[in-house]
Amino acid sequence: MRTLYFDCFSGISGDMTLGALIDCGINIEDFKKELAKLNIGGYTLEFSRAAKNSIEGTDVDVILHEHGHYEYEHAHDHDHHSHEHEAEHSHDHSHEHVHSHDNHSHDHGHSHTHEEHNHGHEHNGEFHTHEHAHDAYDHEHSHNGHTHSHNRNLGDIEKIIDDSTISPRAKQISKDIFKKLAVAEAKIHGKPVEEVHFHEVGAVDSIVDIVGCAICIDMLDIEAFAASPVNTGMGFVKSQHGIIPVPGPAALELLKGVPIYSRDIKTELVTPTGAAIISTLCTDFGPIPNMVVEKTGYGTGKKDLEIPNLLRVIIGDVKKNSNIVMMECNIDDMNSEFYEYTMKKLFDAGALDVFLTNIIMKKGRPAVKLSVIAKEETVDKLSEIIFSETSTIGLRKYSVEREVLERKIFKVDTKYGEISIKAAYRKGVLSNFAPEYEDVKETALKSGIPVKEVYNEAVKESLNIIERNVF
Repeated sequence: MRTLYFDCFSGISGDMTLGALIDCGINIEDFKKELAKLNIGGYTLEFSRAAKNSIEGTDVDVILHEHGHYEYEHAHDHDHHSHEHEAEHSHDHSHEHVHSHDNHSHDHGHSHTHEEHNHGHEHNGEFHTHEHAHDAYDHEHSHNGHTHSHNRNLGDIEKIIDDSTISPRAKQISKDIFKKLAVAEAKIHGKPVEEVHFHEVGAVDSIVDIVGCAICIDMLDIEAFAASPVNTGMGFVKSQHGIIPVPGPAALELLKGVPIYSRDIKTELVTPTGAAIISTLCTDFGPIPNMVVEKTGYGTGKKDLEIPNLLRVIIGDVKKNSNIVMMECNIDDMNSEFYEYTMKKLFDAGALDVFLTNIIMKKGRPAVKLSVIAKEETVDKLSEIIFSETSTIGLRKYSVEREVLERKIFKVDTKYGEISIKAAYRKGVLSNFAPEYEDVKETALKSGIPVKEVYNEAVKESLNIIERNVF
């Protein structure tokens, strides 16, 4: 299975993710054409090479036409949450900017009560200081004496995505990430989701980051996602409401269910956009899985840190032989009607398989062995269910290796209706095939034909297709 692995040793942000995916070899012009299908305008996207601790990666830069040059998530890799700090930086890479600074100064006052930044940066030898106070709900710009307000809520952003002509999969991924981001912001600020507004600058950044990542995922044909535990950084940052700890409240809310850690890097490494991306896409967290590596990509952050300020992504086929955990317990004192409910809860919680075996225990007592096949990352959750829903007071757990055959699904037209067929292959050779029972059952119910006759007809039509190798 073609899997994308996020290696978050230096955290994750939206622009780092986009840079890392582009770095996997995506044609930039093809990508820009896809992104242009959003029809939002008002920005130019730049990609350049940058080095962090001598490791090169792709740096992402956006130029907003109305406001001039604006770097993704600023110099400190922040999105739109509540922080105030000062940082001076210069780029250790070169790229062209499509704007110029003449011999005059710019003073952009942005009034948002959600985020404050005071940072300086340097372009073409000229130093500029921008002070921003960002609010996810209100945005007011003052440019040369003009004051105007801009904001977008979740519904506005979803409409932009729905009205575009990007692929259906990219649309769905984008909307899922934005919804998670809005729900987290709503919880942190005690507002309904529909009242969460992204200020204009932050909205454009977030749209390009999130939709751009979704487009890349679709272009790279990614089927599954996994990630390392996430390095959040540590320490404190100053906000308009006082000193707050790292990670920030919105990022931490989004990281629920994600393993995190901090290692001596006294700065914030995870932004809300980055946290939303990884928590939406990934359910598997841990070391790099057994995989055949096909591509790697590095996305650079803006800060220079003791560690390489990079997000690394690895794309490859996960090996079919994988280690899983077998969980077992013997039960001789529980109402048998409880098993159905327990099994459903275990499946819903991520069990790969659940089955019951009749056994005879000591002193001739009849019992049931409950067996659960699970991935390592779901074992704790499944253990809780077993101990809370059954009468067992002990549970055996041991690692087993499984081999999973390559599978293909195709459809056949029978005289009773269309039936899905699942075919399994080992080393390219057909090993087995069978009609999907749910399709067979539904067709039999609709047609009034016996289920075995529908099944046999599907097998006959499948053999014709397999012999011609036309699926």
